[in-house]
Amino acid sequence: MTLFSRSVDSRRFDRRTMLRGTLAVGAGVAFGPLLSSGAAQAYSWSRTLNQGDTGADVTELQIRVAGWAADSAGHSRVGIDGDFGAGTAAAVKRFQAAYGLTADASVGPNTQAKLNALEQSDGSTVHFNWAEFMDQASGTFNGGKLSASQVKENVRRCMYKLEALRKKLGDKPITVNSGFRSIAHNADIGGASDSMHLYGTAADLDVPGVANKTVYQKAETCGFSGLETYTVDHQHVDSRADLGRDWWWENGTV
Repeated sequence: MTLFSRSVDSRRFDRRTMLRGTLAVGAGVAFGPLLSSGAAQAYSWSRTLNQGDTGADVTELQIRVAGWAADSAGHSRVGIDGDFGAGTAAAVKRFQAAYGLTADASVGPNTQAKLNALEQSDGSTVHFNWAEFMDQASGTFNGGKLSASQVKENVRRCMYKLEALRKKLGDKPITVNSGFRSIAHNADIGGASDSMHLYGTAADLDVPGVANKTVYQKAETCGFSGLETYTVDHQHVDSRADLGRDWWWENGTV
């Protein structure tokens, strides 16, 4: 399975207890290939990928197109499972169309080159960098709910979704006000005790010149399973479903 969806949870929850926190607990956490600590090279795609393929290269593809999960608001996400199914194919087509490529879901040299063009040499993405997401107190990825390497991988996955969001907003620059937080720093600022920031899967955003409501609505198509209301001074996005948690869209339209 490469496309997941959930029906809307009709229950109402207290915003303070939910904010950037969890709706369900106890699920395991799965990670794809982790980045090395040294300088990264462009991913070595060794074959053209098509629907039906499986493997680590499919997993990497899914990470990079995860932000193209849907055309309209819906609880849909690209599964990071190494299985190139219908959901992955649809996301690839959206990616290809957005970047002026033939939208055929076949991931050959042209699509692979565009995917690699979004990667910086250190493994971050072209419009985002590691420093933006590091804990603001320590300047590291240490001290959260996961190991630093797992946090960094979650941050990398978030970056690719944000690249898609940026593209959908007309290539408007996105400022990351808060990314990963250590447990200590999160407590100091009054964050939720199980905030998604503690896992590296969340970001608080500002997009100058773009209303938060517009950012929110575009984020609904990017596979983000946690969205804080757009009525505050920033837009919070996270991927809590990737950690096995329930979806939470505070102003959800589905």
